[in-house]
Amino acid sequence: MARSPRFDLLFEPVRIGPKTARNRFFQVPHASGMTNANPHVRAAFRATKAEGGWGVVSTGACSVHPSSDDSPFPFASLWDEADVRAHAVMTEAVHAHGALAAVELWHGGAAAVNRTSRLAPLSPSGVPWMATHVGFMSAARPKVMDAGDIRDLIRWHAEAAMRAERAGFDILYVYAGMGYLPYQFLLEDYNRRSDAYGGSVANRVRLVEELIDAVREATHGRCAVALRMSLQELRTRPSEAAPSEAHEVITHLKDAPDLFDIKMDYSTADCAPSRYVAEGSHEPVVKFAKTLTDKPVVGVGRLTSPDTMVSMIRRGVLDLIGGARPSIADPFLPRKIYEGREDEIRECIGCNICISSWHDGVWVRCTQNPTAGEEWRRGWHPERVRKDATGTALVVGGGPAGLEAALTLGRRGYQVSLAEKAREFGGRLLWETRLPGLREWFRVADYRLGQLRKMPNVSLFPESDLTAGDVREFGADHVVIATGARWTANRCGANEIPAPPLDAPRIYTPDDIAAGVTIDGPVAVFDFDNYYMGSAIAEHLAGQGLATTYITTAGAAQAWGFMTNEQPLVHQAFLKAGIGYRTLEVVTDFDGATLTLAQIFTGERREIAAQSLVIVGQRAGGSALYDALRAEGTGFRSLELTGDANAPGAIAHAVWQGHRTAREVGLDAAGITVLRDAPFAPRDFAEPREAAQ
Repeated sequence: MARSPRFDLLFEPVRIGPKTARNRFFQVPHASGMTNANPHVRAAFRATKAEGGWGVVSTGACSVHPSSDDSPFPFASLWDEADVRAHAVMTEAVHAHGALAAVELWHGGAAAVNRTSRLAPLSPSGVPWMATHVGFMSAARPKVMDAGDIRDLIRWHAEAAMRAERAGFDILYVYAGMGYLPYQFLLEDYNRRSDAYGGSVANRVRLVEELIDAVREATHGRCAVALRMSLQELRTRPSEAAPSEAHEVITHLKDAPDLFDIKMDYSTADCAPSRYVAEGSHEPVVKFAKTLTDKPVVGVGRLTSPDTMVSMIRRGVLDLIGGARPSIADPFLPRKIYEGREDEIRECIGCNICISSWHDGVWVRCTQNPTAGEEWRRGWHPERVRKDATGTALVVGGGPAGLEAALTLGRRGYQVSLAEKAREFGGRLLWETRLPGLREWFRVADYRLGQLRKMPNVSLFPESDLTAGDVREFGADHVVIATGARWTANRCGANEIPAPPLDAPRIYTPDDIAAGVTIDGPVAVFDFDNYYMGSAIAEHLAGQGLATTYITTAGAAQAWGFMTNEQPLVHQAFLKAGIGYRTLEVVTDFDGATLTLAQIFTGERREIAAQSLVIVGQRAGGSALYDALRAEGTGFRSLELTGDANAPGAIAHAVWQGHRTAREVGLDAAGITVLRDAPFAPRDFAEPREAAQ
């Protein structure tokens, strides 16, 4: 299919200093959880994006020195020749597909507390980042940088730049954003110095200028130099010389780098969830920078619509379409637009499961793209599935796992039938995406249904509630059961494990609300699942005019939402909706009028009035259909249980399970290979210490 001419603008080459990007699609640096310990995993993950048409493919933040140690969170480094070799695996793979490779040189300063290296954290004025989340907390406080430390920092960037060039990178970033060290020099909150690096904006911007110069000089102008900076906070700071301090900073730096990459200051705003923030939310900040410099500007904002991309370029908002989350959800997004296949784009849903991966310290995960992180380890490609199968397959259950299983089985060559007892396909998505802010999550079903309906070897059967006898009579070679999970009314016990339900009136689960039960207020929502469901139900009930109180075992509403950048926005939504919340409490009793609570650590008894109680806690998997088929002896070539029916979890877990099941159906153990990556050892690149001495 031919590309629409209205998208031609997206495929124009863009000059970035001494380099030229083949088009305007720029995969900006983003965390992937893939460090130098996983060089082949990382290379395959990034190379897939280059294959998919991204003109520039960036790796994530790379520490320039052991004084910037982010452990236990996964981080990459450019400290020695072993690191050079590890990164070269990625740049070679990216270059093989015609893309430029970029690296983000990073020093965390006061935000990196060096748990492993144990070096004193560095800071312009000794001001620490007093993190409130336990994962980031530390008793270590930074030292005030002296003139020697500043010279060292500049030298470390120059040395890292030389290593980066040897590793094959084309674009080298100076990173002055997100609270990291160069940013700390820009902001008076951190920078209280009285020397040439503090005080006026001109002084505070000096270090960033010197880092840009040092990186360029270290590579003798052969590599492009990009500046990534956060402007959200600086735009709010008044200035006597300009409309804001951000105006002053950009004016000082407007000719310094070869490229500006504009970010927000805070992760919640920079990688905001779709539940609360729409596509293109960065536009005001990105456009502001574009008005002050003639250098190319790249910006993000969960951009998935080609028409939006073209509009932003034509309106002078930016020059390059930045992508982090959309490039994970669909590494082939640019190629699909180029080939006129926009309807096949696997659009990012903005759930931020990818961001939670970094907080969890693991390789990136994606709800839409189950192959993310599995390109090398399992050999999974996001667009190609080996057509190696014949015969028939029946998938029972049309939710996220069933849809993914049917799609992948169809791509393998099976004649696939997908049966769903409801009138519509989508499973849990049908109701969950009707909760406040979650509509974009239905893209999970929309994408898969769109592809399935094009496939001549796939048949869809809605309103088909199959019994074990029906399945046997159908006679498929392979049967996959993906019938989902159910919410239980179990409470949370003293040991933070589920306890038996209460025997009381008007106790409900999310399944009851999905079925349309009438809830009387005031209503309490007891959440020990601690992901999105409890808070979304609270917002849903408050939206119906019910007095709503949210109760959780954790220390904050939707505690796991910290991992997905939702937690601050959930609290803001509660305030706006008038939802009260209580933390660190468990429900111990309910009589239909009074709810009895206990403080989770002390057991102190508390009571509140409530007519109804909604419990959002444990989900139970399992399938009576699967059990019946197994009990009778299968008679099939294979029978599989997958998705939430196998092990309940987030939608991303269900999709991944469905994909894995479909990839492995019909294969014996010898046909399933899972590779194990390993780092390059520094001893392979340097003499032993004693010999060197």
